[in-house]
Amino acid sequence: MTRRFSKTFTRALALAGIGYATLPAHAHHAFSAEFDINEPIEVSGVISRFVLTNPHSWLYVDVTGDDGSVTNWGFEFGTPFALRSSGVTKATLAPGTKVTIRGYRSRNGKPFGYATQTILEDGRAFSTGGAPDAPASPADSKASNATAAKRSGRSSLKSNEDDHR
Repeated sequence: MTRRFSKTFTRALALAGIGYATLPAHAHHAFSAEFDINEPIEVSGVISRFVLTNPHSWLYVDVTGDDGSVTNWGFEFGTPFALRSSGVTKATLAPGTKVTIRGYRSRNGKPFGYATQTILEDGRAFSTGGAPDAPASPADSKASNATAAKRSGRSSLKSNEDDHR
């Protein structure tokens, strides 16, 4: 009887371990946990790297500031399948390609964001977000304010970084 109990207990423990090991695969963060809906951004630069991976793909863009310094920004995208369905491939977003990203800044103030739209230099635009709880795109008035600040010489990105320090 002890041996039978031991086998049953071992099997139950093994199943529980397998179940526990799969939990992180099902976990997901909410958009608002990492990104700030009140901080819309528009960033232009040159793609340095594009990583197609589940559950989120990432695009890295070198952005040149007003002072000539280059900052590498990372933007969370949707899943590879969703991006492919929108016409986005590794060839579309190859390193060296000039892009403009619209989306929302990360809450931590670092050069990261959530991309809702990616616009190529030739004018083609792609919906690149994928989180079900994320807004489709920044509000027009907020994006216009960020663009106006950028044009006036005061980089909206730098002012946001100062606010988060």
